[in-house]
Amino acid sequence: MKKTNSLINKFDAFATATSKAMGSTIAFTVAFLIILIWALTGPIFDYSETWQLIINTGTTIITFLMVFLIQKAQNKDSLALQIKLNELIASSESSSNSIVNIEDITEEEMKIIQKYYRHLSDLSKKDKTLTMSHSIDEANEKHQFKTKKVKVTPKEKPLNKLKIKEKPKSALKKNIN
Repeated sequence: MKKTNSLINKFDAFATATSKAMGSTIAFTVAFLIILIWALTGPIFDYSETWQLIINTGTTIITFLMVFLIQKAQNKDSLALQIKLNELIASSESSSNSIVNIEDITEEEMKIIQKYYRHLSDLSKKDKTLTMSHSIDEANEKHQFKTKKVKVTPKEKPLNKLKIKEKPKSALKKNIN
């Protein structure tokens, strides 16, 4: 088991280093020079099929391998970013913990949650400053307080009275409602 983890760790390090190296100015310059040299040698080889086959085969193999290396590095970077965002959400008193690990829910559930955040955005547009509300619940409370003084129109109904046909099936349902 240790050998597998060691091999995976080595591949992770290799994929990350290769991805960073291939995205550098030096890598682009080297690739450009290879293509330039290949193009300049065309007349020497009479633009033969072998001459064309060399560049086609080389670029195909490199592209095929780089797709996997870049995807591996991108997956690792994406996971690290998600963990950092989850830490920020979880550590903030005013944020909703219901969106920690939101990437694990279905797209339909995300669309339902997006409706709530649109509602929050609509409510915050009515506030005097951008910092007046920090969460959906807080925005609803402030908006309900404000609407006690002013008659509520159908467009300004509080979030819990919004008519949404679908509700999240996951544990998010409890936290959002």
